[in-house]
Amino acid sequence: MGEYARLQRRLMLATLTVSLLAALVAFVRFDALVARSLLVGSCAGLLYLRLLARSVARLGGGSRQVGRFQLVVPMLLIVAAAKLPQLELLPAFIGFLLYKPALILQTVIDA
Repeated sequence: MGEYARLQRRLMLATLTVSLLAALVAFVRFDALVARSLLVGSCAGLLYLRLLARSVARLGGGSRQVGRFQLVVPMLLIVAAAKLPQLELLPAFIGFLLYKPALILQTVIDA
């Protein structure tokens, strides 16, 4: 489990790094609203990744299926981005998906 915990920390750090870099590029290339939406989405992606990792860690301890609570995170993000004028939907959703390039980056680094 120690190795799994280290992997989780590296994945979170990689996701945070990719998210901050993407937000900086969005701020320079577009505007503050897009960068803020991207950051909010990436925070939701970090929360989703954390909940998923916690759910996967419980699989060996008697639980046989992954929890479904983490599925609420993207739904709440989409609803919030649609309802709040301070967020844009597409950048928020792209920010949420930024954990995926971080996973790929971490896989390439580990290989």
